[in-house]
Amino acid sequence: MDDIIIAGGGIGGLTTALSLHHAGFPVRVFESVDRIQALGVGINLLPHAVRELDALGLAGDLAANGITPSTLAYFTKRGQPIWDEPRGLAAGYRWPQISIHRGLLHTILHSAAEAQIGADRIHTGCHLDRFVETADGIEATFIDRRSGAVSAMAKGSMMVACDGIHSVARRHFYPNEGMPMWNGSLLWRGLADGPPVFDGRTMLWAGHPRQKFVLYPVLDVPGGLQQLNFIAELRTDATELAEREDWNRPGDLDDFLPQFEGWVFPWLDVPALIASAPGTFLFPMVDRDPVERWSFGRTTLLGDAAHPMYPIGSNGASQAILDARTLTGCLLCHGDDIEQALQRYDEARRPATSSIVLANRGLGPELPMQLVEQRAPDGFERLSDVITPDEILDVTDGYRKMAGFSLQQLHDRPSLAEMQY
Repeated sequence: MDDIIIAGGGIGGLTTALSLHHAGFPVRVFESVDRIQALGVGINLLPHAVRELDALGLAGDLAANGITPSTLAYFTKRGQPIWDEPRGLAAGYRWPQISIHRGLLHTILHSAAEAQIGADRIHTGCHLDRFVETADGIEATFIDRRSGAVSAMAKGSMMVACDGIHSVARRHFYPNEGMPMWNGSLLWRGLADGPPVFDGRTMLWAGHPRQKFVLYPVLDVPGGLQQLNFIAELRTDATELAEREDWNRPGDLDDFLPQFEGWVFPWLDVPALIASAPGTFLFPMVDRDPVERWSFGRTTLLGDAAHPMYPIGSNGASQAILDARTLTGCLLCHGDDIEQALQRYDEARRPATSSIVLANRGLGPELPMQLVEQRAPDGFERLSDVITPDEILDVTDGYRKMAGFSLQQLHDRPSLAEMQY
């Protein structure tokens, strides 16, 4: 087989490259930016994604550079406990959940790709501009985004478009889709060093969908402190984006800190933690409608190019990793017929991720927090008067099954790259 062209060198693109390389397929990666840097804030990898990265030999490096949380806990806006549940290894999974700085995750994937695939096969400064399908493959043209000059031309047996929420390949197939859809929520994300909260292995969500605070550690640092990732979320009534979202847009404390001034709990001073961060990044909560097809001939979509979703339930990066491994399995099963392999990948992954996109719009696993806010906005004396454990379990267990990381689902099947499609 000729080279497989991978457009995009983010988490999805690099995982795809490593997975295909491990399976014996030749790959070339073309990334838009001139230099891959350790950017961003915290990210979570769920056990089903860690299981697939473990098959690539990376789980140890990831766990050594992150935190393996053991508990997820929900609280009200007053700091009253609603629910907690074990996560990862503490919940009986064979693989942990991993909280890690997104930049560290990206660095680990990039370093592994350079070492295993070869640095000469990872091309930067190459933004996908256009492509055509030929009788026996794909011809793609890449440009320097700043100058518009052609920076590379590639011929391959197929192309995997991992070029994000503003995917050129997706726009090629869906030219009238327009901008991503915004639900009115704004997220201010940041990192701050601080003492461990609870046992130092707890992820916590406090509040409700119109005002929420998320906190989890991503790294143990000297002095008994931790690097804590936080998200402060406020929902507005607007739904039209004034400008394109940007993960690196600086936030302004004056725009959101006053709304959290009263969030001082016995176990966490939210405004003090936010104020101690070197800075924040502002991002609107956006996604796109599920589409009816990802694979077209010898080209397919993957990750955010295929299924951009709200950052609810720790699913964005995890689902891209599952895409990569499923695609590998489909090519191993149908490598002599690329179009059939891509169609099987489409059929295996698209319905599952479409369900997650829509569930996240309906609050996903955060629904119990909204129910408590609706039923007891001024607090409660007994939680059982407000919501039952069965109500919460129906939501949380249902979400795990839909997202593909229920304990039984994960332990009953082989790695996605080893399945028959």
